[in-house]
Amino acid sequence: MVIGDGVLTPAISVFSAVSGLELSMSHHEYAVVPITCLILVGLFALQHYGTHRVGFMFAPIVLTWLICISAIGLYNIIHWNPHVYQAFSPYYMYKFLKKTQRGGWMSLGGILLCITGSEAMFADLGHFSQLSIKIAFTSIVYPAVILAYMGQAAYISRHHTISGNYQFGFYVSVPEHIRWPVLGIAILASVVGSQAIITGTFSIIKQCTALGCFPRVKVVHTSNKIYGQIYIPEINWILMTLCLAVTVGFRDTKRMGNAAGLAVITVMLVTTCLMSLVIVLCWHKSALLALCFILCFGSIEALYFSASLIKFLEGAWVPLVLALIFMSIMYAWHYGTIKKYEFDMQNKVSMKWLLGLGPSLGIVRVPGIGLIHTELVTGIPAIFSHFVTNLPAFHQVLVFVCIKSVPVPYVLPEERFLIGRVGPKEYRLYRCIVRYGYRDAHMDDHEFENQLIFSIGEFIQSERKSPRASNDFCQDGKMTVIGTTRKEDIKFHEEDECMPSASISNIRSPIIQSIHDITEINSPKVTKRKKVRFLLPNSPEMDPSVRDELQELSEAKESGTAFILGHSYVKAKKGSSFLKKLVINVAYDFLRKNCRGPSTALSIPHISLLEVGMVYQV
Repeated sequence: MVIGDGVLTPAISVFSAVSGLELSMSHHEYAVVPITCLILVGLFALQHYGTHRVGFMFAPIVLTWLICISAIGLYNIIHWNPHVYQAFSPYYMYKFLKKTQRGGWMSLGGILLCITGSEAMFADLGHFSQLSIKIAFTSIVYPAVILAYMGQAAYISRHHTISGNYQFGFYVSVPEHIRWPVLGIAILASVVGSQAIITGTFSIIKQCTALGCFPRVKVVHTSNKIYGQIYIPEINWILMTLCLAVTVGFRDTKRMGNAAGLAVITVMLVTTCLMSLVIVLCWHKSALLALCFILCFGSIEALYFSASLIKFLEGAWVPLVLALIFMSIMYAWHYGTIKKYEFDMQNKVSMKWLLGLGPSLGIVRVPGIGLIHTELVTGIPAIFSHFVTNLPAFHQVLVFVCIKSVPVPYVLPEERFLIGRVGPKEYRLYRCIVRYGYRDAHMDDHEFENQLIFSIGEFIQSERKSPRASNDFCQDGKMTVIGTTRKEDIKFHEEDECMPSASISNIRSPIIQSIHDITEINSPKVTKRKKVRFLLPNSPEMDPSVRDELQELSEAKESGTAFILGHSYVKAKKGSSFLKKLVINVAYDFLRKNCRGPSTALSIPHISLLEVGMVYQV
């Protein structure tokens, strides 16, 4: 529903602002929709530049708009009906509902847009403090909105009918000689409000993607200083298309308002239900308190929700259809991802099988480091046994790398890598869990490789210094958190080297070196990078076994690094239900083929990348 709100809010905001032309120019029926569409196209086309370049204008625009509507409202109150303040009494609300009964209840769905501002403002808690929002709301926003609505009520109380086909709206109560300036401010304010909900939609989709609940999409960070300012091209153009479709299809603020109202009240109702769970599970309060909370707020929201559903055929069906589409996409992707992960867990190689192979693993160990990317945090992935069974050769140092997104904004550098062993020391098998927050920027392949090898070296030394020290435990053995801050035990020697962006460092194999030379010829783009060598200290206090292991790790680093990725084909098992086959074989397969590849593969040079295909019967 929030994503649906990202479609409806820009459409109704800009359309309602531009609709002021109906009172300011002739032949307005031919101008409102094209101008609205033009503004929407411009708004979405400028998203890739980010908000940081024009963000300094947002606060003055919104402040000017609030002052404008409050001044107009105050003028209408004084000029038309000073006694309108009596409408603050709840008695009139009770009297209205008692007199109108079913008609009054149905009218509740039409006034939901009056409260959407507060819901949107408190959604900004991720960007501002609670105190700043409370001060802004109580001192500026709420008084301005109340004065605006009181002013419109005062005007309507003296003008029960108007000439022409124009319905009662905001611009009717605006004095005629200032309508054009107010129209310009309203359009700018609608653009600012639309920008906020579009950015919020990008943010929530990025977080869903990080948690495996949405297909992978390209996320572009538009600001070097503010990490939260992002741009998602695919979602941007989908939102623009849907916004234009809603604008051209409805051409009416009433039906757009019904659609946006249902989306907002559904978000509020679901939030209230989830808040009751927070009271019990997170705050550890009594269930009775949670029940009182949901009865108090949920009953009011349920009243508005039921009134909005009555408008189903008058536009309220749009957010339900959008929510159904996005939920189906998210469910298919999440279900397929979970089934694939369960297959990996059920088919991972046992430690007994690995130990039975001996230190050489029953295969030829060649110089270099092999980084095997897997989603498993324990055990040996099935893709490894599938590879060595068909090609019995592998690198002298193997690292099972698992990149995990954790539900926190940032992971501290000293907590980024979690290192452990797989099997005995002489096997030279390691496991590395790399943790990223959903707002962390991923390292490129060169930096990642250096930090990973350094962390393994630190782990080897810390294991000798403190054999029992560990932060986490896995079935393979103990896992230790290794910081990425450099220490004095392992020294770094850095030198500049010009190399193609797709090259690898110091490959000793003549065949691979010839391929590397061809790549250099065909890749004229040269980048200047830091080549890192690991220098071991000549300290007599270092244990010989530790020195040998570090020396072997350093030599393997010099020989080159290969990145091994599993390329899975997920299919439903024979005998599965029709619905499961539809979700896995059709929906999930379509999403997997058309979404972005794993983020781990995006920055890996093609000459260093090896993909191993495997069919998953889930």
